Amino acid sequence: MIALEEFTKFFNPGSINQVLALDHIDLEIQQGDFTTVIGSNGAGKSTLLNALAGSFFPDSGQIRLDGRIITMVPEHRRAEYIGRVFQDPLLGTCAALSIEQNLALAAARGSRRGLRKGVTRRLRARFRDELQKIGLGLEDRLADRVGLLSGGQRQALTMLMATMVRPRLLLLDEHTAALDPKTAHQIIDLTRHLVDEKQLTTLMVTHNMNQALALGNRLLMIHRGRIILDAGGPEKSALSVQDLLARFYEVQGEEFSSDRMLLA
Repeated sequence: MIALEEFTKFFNPGSINQVLALDHIDLEIQQGDFTTVIGSNGAGKSTLLNALAGSFFPDSGQIRLDGRIITMVPEHRRAEYIGRVFQDPLLGTCAALSIEQNLALAAARGSRRGLRKGVTRRLRARFRDELQKIGLGLEDRLADRVGLLSGGQRQALTMLMATMVRPRLLLLDEHTAALDPKTAHQIIDLTRHLVDEKQLTTLMVTHNMNQALALGNRLLMIHRGRIILDAGGPEKSALSVQDLLARFYEVQGEEFSSDRMLLA
């Protein structure tokens, strides 16, 4: 279990540009939860994921992982047990290295490093097997530089790399937003497969409310740095897009008939 307790974060504190990004967030994420996170631009969705990843430390509050306080554990240390996939497909891979070299780096996450062969015959066979499941033909291109791949191929590779060593928490930050609809659908199918197969505890930020309702067992809505809706199980299953819009506009004190402004 991972938990945020009274987690508060200001950006540009004490200046005219001060922003309260996360406002006394209390959140418990149980092992095996697949939680989708929605909210308007600037609501604090990506900031929440960055807080869990250790991209910054809080102004107050703390984070616990399986009862251990990790509030001040830096990002590079948390990367040993937290997997991340970003919106930009270029961020999760090294373009100058080959597919198998990227996967080898991912397979070594959290292990002690030393002078040894980077890609062994056993690892290469494992990579072929894992890539074959994706269905993009990358298992026959292990020696190709990643910079030659399309955005969708790189994002699929990033997903595989983020889960090569089973993470205790997987963070997906609008990981299909930069892709065309067909490719985005393929990445969502891959997400379902990896999360189900490896029983991953997952937080996924998305602007697509249909996607947020269809995936996972829990849904969070964030507004101005606070969680204004936390629905799981039957409550989540009973929600519709219109219900989510009504809740958002309720806190905004406004009425709209379209979700375009929320998703802009």
